[in-house]
Amino acid sequence: MRQRLDFGRGGLQFDIPDGVRAEVVESPRATPLADPVAAVERALADPVESAPLAVAARGRRDAVIVISDKTRPVPNGVVLPPILQALDGAGIDRQRIEILVGTGLHRPNTPQELAEMTSPQIVARYRIRNHVARDAASHRSLGRTRRGTEIWLDAGYLDADLKIVTGLIEPHLMAGFSGGRKGVAPGLAGVEMMRHLHGPAMLEDHIGPGILDGNPFHEELVEIARRAGVDFLVNVAIDRGRRLTGVFAGDLEAAHRAGVRAVEQHVRVDVEAPADVVVTSAGGYPLDATFYQAIKGLIGALNVVKRGGTIILAAEISEGIGSAEFRRLLADIAAHDEFLARLAAPGFFVIDQWMAQHLCQVLRKAEVAVVSPGLYLGEFPRLPIGRAPSVEEALRRALARHGRGARVLVVPEGPYVLGTVRGRKLPIGRAWLDDAA
Repeated sequence: MRQRLDFGRGGLQFDIPDGVRAEVVESPRATPLADPVAAVERALADPVESAPLAVAARGRRDAVIVISDKTRPVPNGVVLPPILQALDGAGIDRQRIEILVGTGLHRPNTPQELAEMTSPQIVARYRIRNHVARDAASHRSLGRTRRGTEIWLDAGYLDADLKIVTGLIEPHLMAGFSGGRKGVAPGLAGVEMMRHLHGPAMLEDHIGPGILDGNPFHEELVEIARRAGVDFLVNVAIDRGRRLTGVFAGDLEAAHRAGVRAVEQHVRVDVEAPADVVVTSAGGYPLDATFYQAIKGLIGALNVVKRGGTIILAAEISEGIGSAEFRRLLADIAAHDEFLARLAAPGFFVIDQWMAQHLCQVLRKAEVAVVSPGLYLGEFPRLPIGRAPSVEEALRRALARHGRGARVLVVPEGPYVLGTVRGRKLPIGRAWLDDAA
């Protein structure tokens, strides 16, 4: 049986051997919007629990529009022009509009990437700035949250008179769903704030893809975004072809919740039983450009793999491992339990440690095999993950381990699908404890 995985920009085909019991887990198809620009315009004019953007913008001296960085395939070329037009109609000159890229702790986006993310015309006409989390001087403190997180956010955002936050709603490994409050934090957060937000204790709490209720990470982000101020939210949903399927604008929480309800209908797939082997992807470009981001494909499989099972991840990894800090962390991982214990030591903190922790959370439940032309493991000789030259070879090895009668799930869209066993959304910190999952 021939199957396709989302991989890079073009996809990856592979064959499942005859006689292997395989189930393909694909999301229900959302219908692309016939006129995406008109849909954005309608959402701005008739938002959820908010005044229209044109009304909210009246009398404002300046505006900031937060967009996601290149790791999120937001169709900014469709979303931004109606927003900019509304601001122009409200009397805000384009010289007083800043487009702010919420990079979080990711690297800044290059001019070429900014043009690809938005459009050459927008890059030429508007001021675009990358948030830089490591520049402490460009952040300001807003005190502490109820849980004690000290809020450090981009000062330029805080100083803007009109604050607009855009984003994409999809399953997220920590926040349950992306979009909404995530545009502010971690999108505009300083390094010091991340010590608590992405700390090891938080990542072992009630967090995971699809989980909002009782999720302390989600609750913390909402409090931070409310404290910082969000005057207008514009979130979107897309299909597998990156086409717009929904626009949710208005109040920070109400519009995001409306979007989450709609998106879950099109991304959640319930299976009857967990699998011995899960063949998945990192969702293709841009998410599979680095191993750091590709780990999200492994997390997406945790809900539906058996304890002691195998996850086969196909990811292009065209830009390498990730940051220098992340590479150093991987070089120190020889066993997941030892590394997780070291993370919990008082005072330990390294940027990007959270994704190394997520990798270890996967490894304590299942073995991992990666299929990628871009993943070189020579500098990580002790890292307990496997490599395979093809999906077919990785699958052959997994079937030799689990038997030809093994249950196999194929998840072509990777983390963009919310796979569950009979509707159960397991916290990733505890998923390995549940034999039934």
